[in-house]
Amino acid sequence: MKHIPKKRFGQNFLTDQSIISSLIAAIDPSEDDLMVEIGPGLGAMTQPLLGRLKHLHVVELDRDIVDWMRAHYPPGKITIHNIDALKFDFSTLLATSGLSKTPENQPNADANKCSADGRRIRVVGNLPYNISTPILFHLLEKSGAIIDMHFMLQKEVVERMVAQPSTPAYGRLSVMLQYRLQMEYLLTVPPEAFDPPPKVESAFVRAVPYASVPYPATDERLFADIVLAAFSQRRKTLRNTLKGILDDAGFEKLGIDSQLRAENLGVAEFVAIANYLA
Repeated sequence: MKHIPKKRFGQNFLTDQSIISSLIAAIDPSEDDLMVEIGPGLGAMTQPLLGRLKHLHVVELDRDIVDWMRAHYPPGKITIHNIDALKFDFSTLLATSGLSKTPENQPNADANKCSADGRRIRVVGNLPYNISTPILFHLLEKSGAIIDMHFMLQKEVVERMVAQPSTPAYGRLSVMLQYRLQMEYLLTVPPEAFDPPPKVESAFVRAVPYASVPYPATDERLFADIVLAAFSQRRKTLRNTLKGILDDAGFEKLGIDSQLRAENLGVAEFVAIANYLA
């Protein structure tokens, strides 16, 4: 029986074989990689990945697709996690190789987690557009356990992810992701590459967590709050959006023009503000 895509799961299945080949080439899997695919759908990327990997983990919420996958793939080659990706703890995959311990009092203990044999996770997926941003933030919490991520997303989201300061697409998402990740826009994918075709263009992106964050925030929650406040009203100046948070003396001390807007500051400047206040 043919699977009918479900709108509530944001299902658009990739079907263009030339695009699929380009994606697999960009991912470049090695047989021993500890890889997890989010939202495998009907196996457009799953099948070629399995051709190059000893084993693959997949995270899929749709029970019908899970049943389909169990009927099509041998259990020895694939582990299916029937769960919402937003609720899945990706670091648990490291237990398959024996999770190494990190000190409980380490400030960001998760950041240095890896399996006992030194492996970390590679994440791939064609993410549902309606939950793509929450998934990205969920994965940021485990970024230290991840080697890299390759995702198909709505083109507009990818443009925001990789945007540079003082450009129209630059915003809170840009800053928060670029704080931890190096990103590369890899490929534009047209709607006709999917079934059913989405109403927007898609893009494939590579995100690689920094081994060491270039501009570390003393208090990352404060950093996130400042970024959120600064972009809460994009057209207003920092003097207005950060009123009650940073005074004129603080702007002068940091050498930041209070008449600039949030979109004009890079990650380093936002971290500087957070560290000054911390």
